[in-house]
Amino acid sequence: MISAAGGTAIAVRVDHTIESEVEQLFARIDDEQGRLDVLVNCIAGEDPLMKQWGDFWKADLRHADTILRQSLVSHFMTAKHAALAMMQRRRGLIVEVTENDIIGAGANPPAQTVKLGLKGFALTMATELYRHGIAAVAITPGFLRSEAMLESHGVTEDNWRDAGKQDPNFLESESPLYVGRAVAALAQDPDVMRHTGRLLSSWELSRAYRFTDYDGRRPDWGKLAIDFSVLPPPWIDMFRTGTELQLAWLKELTTRTRAFLEKIPTPKAAKRRAR
Repeated sequence: MISAAGGTAIAVRVDHTIESEVEQLFARIDDEQGRLDVLVNCIAGEDPLMKQWGDFWKADLRHADTILRQSLVSHFMTAKHAALAMMQRRRGLIVEVTENDIIGAGANPPAQTVKLGLKGFALTMATELYRHGIAAVAITPGFLRSEAMLESHGVTEDNWRDAGKQDPNFLESESPLYVGRAVAALAQDPDVMRHTGRLLSSWELSRAYRFTDYDGRRPDWGKLAIDFSVLPPPWIDMFRTGTELQLAWLKELTTRTRAFLEKIPTPKAAKRRAR
């Protein structure tokens, strides 16, 4: 697909849970390309082990360590060596692909930890990489028509709209290309550092950068009046409870964080104290 679009693509088999292989990958990139501009960290986002849903006290945790290593630790290893490569030129963009533009995410406890962890990891990286001129963000697609999602709805990319008969929300879905174009727009922004540390979404970036999906559509999951009738009532109650708890949590955290920020001296004040 990349070659057909006029680009150059090089497929490399890498186990991102083995740091020596990750290190060798970036050494090869440096040797053959001379620089690294963008890392889109999207490893194991649809790992089948993360698909189990249900109350945490019913979760099968036999593979919890594997999930965390494949879907979270692999991101740490990859971002680490990408950052080292980017520091040479004091510029670059690291993108952590996650799920949902709020704090929470569904599935089993390890999967929830992965989705939340990737958002926090982007923020941590942004803080540490700021002085190196490297931006780090987390990004979520909307209702993504991944291969697994198409299969679960019994459709293909050619007739995906047929799934709207089962779930009207699917009509606002997007192809994987859409979030890819969101990343491309960020990478071309000379002022990308204004986004660093943020949790972004494909639809918000489409509003700002005016790109479209491959079919000319501009899916906007944020503006969709979601049809919750396709979900069981207990799930809807859980989503409402969880969202209300998140708001309360964030409100309290904002107050605490602002109070802490006021205690931190400004750069000028710090210099005066040093003298």
